Amino acid sequence: MIRHPLVFTDLDGTLLDHFTYSFEAAQPVLDYLDEKQVPVIANTSKTSAELIHIRKEINNTCPFIVENGAAVYLPKKRFVDCPEGCVDDGALWRYEMSRPRHHWLELLQQLKPRFHSLFTSFSCLTNEQLVKLTGLTSEQAERAAQREFGEPVLWHGNREDKHIFIQAVNELGGNVLQGGRFLHIGDKVNKGAAMQWLKQLYSKLYPESEFQSIALGDSQNDVDMLEQADHAVVIASPTHTAPELVRQSNLIHSKAYGPEGWTEALIQLLEIPAQALLKREK
Repeated sequence: MIRHPLVFTDLDGTLLDHFTYSFEAAQPVLDYLDEKQVPVIANTSKTSAELIHIRKEINNTCPFIVENGAAVYLPKKRFVDCPEGCVDDGALWRYEMSRPRHHWLELLQQLKPRFHSLFTSFSCLTNEQLVKLTGLTSEQAERAAQREFGEPVLWHGNREDKHIFIQAVNELGGNVLQGGRFLHIGDKVNKGAAMQWLKQLYSKLYPESEFQSIALGDSQNDVDMLEQADHAVVIASPTHTAPELVRQSNLIHSKAYGPEGWTEALIQLLEIPAQALLKREK
């Protein structure tokens, strides 16, 4: 039995439906975890602007991790004292693990002559183009464009060219993560390192609790988080094959997609009684 779980979750294709971005299927479990004071920590490629809005929608007041591990945000209401290495960001503390976005825009500019027709930077897309590519509303697309630490690119070339592009980014000191729709260019950070930093912070603040991390994700950029967590859940996707993991223990593959699979796995892992969810489904 997992007595002190920390739930680290990807959003698109995991907690949120890949096509509709709905979390309705997960709402009963979200409510149950909130009642039991189990932290549900978004660990995503999304921006802080997106997360602040999404957290309000799902009634979540927990810490969150943005842009594939580039930064961790801690609500001051839950973390009263500023943790070591954090900076003040209004109602939040922010712990940065990456160089800022303008660094990566300059790097991509260096690669433009060589790969000019093979990728389009997020910053070059209009709001209308983002809406069409992602299925987001205009307001959601505006929040998605507010990158702070990295730069997603839309890839137009073939696999061989993509491999050469990734190698070129690496040679310039960058890193490339494959997301559900975009390649994410940024520092050599990842969701797993950010997850481990936050888990260690919880352990320092609550030394009497033996926290266990549960990571849920569906894409290649979730691999580091899934490999390093105490328990890993690979969520089935209707659009791509499951990421391959080295680990074999404490590993679950959901049968259902997105939030349905998210719910299915957490009910199993946390042994949530059906009766506890019935009243929330009415």
